[in-house]
Amino acid sequence: MVQGSAISDPLPPRAGVGLKPEHYREFLDSAPDIGWFEIHAENYMGDGGAPHHYLRAIRERYPLSLHGVGLSIGGSGALDAEHLARLKALIVRYEPSAFSEHLAWSSHDTVYLNDLLPLPYTQETLARVCNHVDAVQETLGQPMLLENPSTYVAFAETAMSEVAFLREVMRRTGCGLLLDVNNVFVQAVNHGFDAGAYIDAFSVEHVGEIHLGGHAADSDDDGSALLIDDHGHEVADPVWALYARALARLGPRPTLIEWDNDVPGWEVLFAEAKRADAVIAGRRTNRVAI
Repeated sequence: MVQGSAISDPLPPRAGVGLKPEHYREFLDSAPDIGWFEIHAENYMGDGGAPHHYLRAIRERYPLSLHGVGLSIGGSGALDAEHLARLKALIVRYEPSAFSEHLAWSSHDTVYLNDLLPLPYTQETLARVCNHVDAVQETLGQPMLLENPSTYVAFAETAMSEVAFLREVMRRTGCGLLLDVNNVFVQAVNHGFDAGAYIDAFSVEHVGEIHLGGHAADSDDDGSALLIDDHGHEVADPVWALYARALARLGPRPTLIEWDNDVPGWEVLFAEAKRADAVIAGRRTNRVAI
């Protein structure tokens, strides 16, 4: 368990957005009133080029959060040492305010899958995830945030709830949590549980960041509703309502508008961020507007 932190100043309790190449110039030219930016760490693990040119310039003006998608925290094998080394170099280079990863697996032996796959919540999985989180934190020299997943299947051998599993990982490793509200809603619809009850039970004391994203509606083979966490739409109204409920427990938190596919023009993304800022501001005055 890592004690203390080597990160820079914490993220401000405001809305942030993902840093997308489509908007590089606009960010630098207009310096929008946005709280912070997030990048996918794997997109910046090369040594140089245009991505680093723009990221360096933007980092000089805004706080930064790193979000990983390739560590395979829940994978059965050891973590990729080279990947961890590249991640540490990126953190040293840009001094982000936070680093987060998913409660998922995406590798088997030397094969890497372009997906974040679910885990059974068993004692064996718990031990493996805790060992991997400890290894990440020891390598980076700082705590990380672990994100609740979106899933489409459930395991019969699961021995505890997702909330209980995350709470125990946090207790054993000292990591923080990233609460993805859209993922909660997607799972609630797909698996038939109460999203509000999940939020009410979630361990809020160490939530360092919130994600809000869009989803696509589909149907299962039997015709039942199936939601896909596609990060390609505006945040849905039920997710905004769930977010307000979460803030009622958490208080203001850094909140990312997560839009990774079919990325819209900046004005659309900025409007979503301003809506999140309005909810955060309302929580400060106990007048939450969604």
